[in-house]
Amino acid sequence: MNIIQKHSVFNISIFRLFVILFLVLNFSAPCTYAIQTNIENNDTSFKEYKGKILDEKSKKPLVFATLALENTNISTISNTEGEFSLKIPLAVKNGNILVSFLGYGSKTIPLTQLKTDGNKIFLSVSITKLTEVNIAVPKDAEKLVRETLSRKGENYFDDPTLMTAFYRETIKKRKKNVSLSEAVVNIYKTPYTTKRRDAVQLYKARKSTDYDKLDTVALKLQGGPFNALFVDLMKYPDYIFAEESISNYTYAFDGSTRVNGKLIYIVNFKQREDLKDPLYQGKLYVDAERKILTSAIYTLNITDKEEASRMFVRRKPRNAQVWPTEVAYRVDYREKNNKWYYGYSNVLLEFKIDWDKKLFNSIYSMTCEMAVTDWKKNQEDDFPKMKDRIKSSIILSDEAIGFADPDFWGAHNIIEPEKSIETAIKKIKRQLKRAKPSGGTGQ
Repeated sequence: MNIIQKHSVFNISIFRLFVILFLVLNFSAPCTYAIQTNIENNDTSFKEYKGKILDEKSKKPLVFATLALENTNISTISNTEGEFSLKIPLAVKNGNILVSFLGYGSKTIPLTQLKTDGNKIFLSVSITKLTEVNIAVPKDAEKLVRETLSRKGENYFDDPTLMTAFYRETIKKRKKNVSLSEAVVNIYKTPYTTKRRDAVQLYKARKSTDYDKLDTVALKLQGGPFNALFVDLMKYPDYIFAEESISNYTYAFDGSTRVNGKLIYIVNFKQREDLKDPLYQGKLYVDAERKILTSAIYTLNITDKEEASRMFVRRKPRNAQVWPTEVAYRVDYREKNNKWYYGYSNVLLEFKIDWDKKLFNSIYSMTCEMAVTDWKKNQEDDFPKMKDRIKSSIILSDEAIGFADPDFWGAHNIIEPEKSIETAIKKIKRQLKRAKPSGGTGQ
C-alpha cells in the first residue's frame, strides 16, 4: 500500500532544507507506465570513462566537480564520493577533457590519456595571495557573512521575475540509474528584499522508472523543484543563517580565488563544537569588492544515524533500517546588468538500507538539480493563483506519468542523467522557444 505522509518543506524552527524520502512496499507497475524506457545507456557507440576527482593535498573527494569535453556539450558531474562516469562517442578519437571545481585550478587532460576505469584526477586549491591585491581583507569572517546577507537588496534582483527553469531528479541504486523525472517549470521569483515565498508552476513533465531495479521498495522524493529552489541561501537565509542562528557557526577565511576575473573570498563555516543538533558546514564564495555571495557548497552533519533517519525518512518497510550517509548542497548565482540572481542548485542525498535477515545492504542516491534557462521582469498581478501553483509537498514522479507530450520533448530525446543539466537545457532550448510557457500546469 502506498501511504504518503504529508510534510511541509519548511521547518524554520530548525533551519533545515528537507529532501523527503519515502520507502514503501513494492507494487506492480500500473498500465500507465506502459511507456517505459530503460534509462541505462547500453549504446555501443559510446566509450565510458570512470574515475574519481580528488583534492591533491587532502585526497578527499570533490563533490559536484565538472568534467567536459572541450568544444562540445558533453559533460558530467562527480558524485559525493568524487566518482564520475563520462561517456564519449566512439567517433571522437581526440580531444581534451577540462576538469574544474569552484575554488580549484582547472586541469586539462587529453582524452587519449584517460583509462576506461580507475582514473584518479587531482585538483589543487587556487589561492590568490591577498598581499597582491588592493582590496583590504576583512578581519572578521562572520562579519563578512553578515554584511553579505545584509546587502542582498542592492546586489540581487529587486523586481518580481518570471523564470523558466529545467528541473531533474534522479534515483540510482549503487551506480545504476533506476528512475529519472524531468520538468520545465515557471518560477515566479519575488524580490530578494521580501519575505514572500516564490511560486512554481509545472509546465511540462515526464519520467522513466525501471521498477525491476528498485528491489522491494519504491522511492519517492517529496518537494520536487522546491528542494532545489530553497537552496537559494540569499532568498531563504533562515534555513541556516537566520539572525538568531548565524552565531551557531564558526567562520574562518580559507584564502581566495578568482572566478571570471573577480576576486572571491572563500569562507569556511561549521557548527560550533558545543552544539549537538545536526547543522551545516561548508564553503561560501563571496565577491570581495561588492560583498556578494556567488556560490555556496555545504553538507549536513548527519553523524547521528537515528536523528538523520527521522529527518528524511517518512515511510519505510518494518524489516528495514534506513539512514542517509551523505547530504550535500550547492547553489550558484549569475549576474545580469550588474544584478545577481539564482541560477543553479543541486541537492544530493545518499542513503543505506539494512534489511533484516539479509547479508547485503542496499545503497541508493537521489539527486535533484535545477537551472534557470530564461527570465524576464514580471508584474505582481501576474502572480499565479493558488490553484495554478504546485505545492511544496509535490511528488514529481506522481505528476509526470510516462513521457508526456513527445512533440515537446522529442520522440527520442532521452536526457542522460550522466550529462550535466546545462547539456539538457541546450537540447530543449529550441522547443522552449517554440512553445513559450504560459500560465497553468501541463504534462
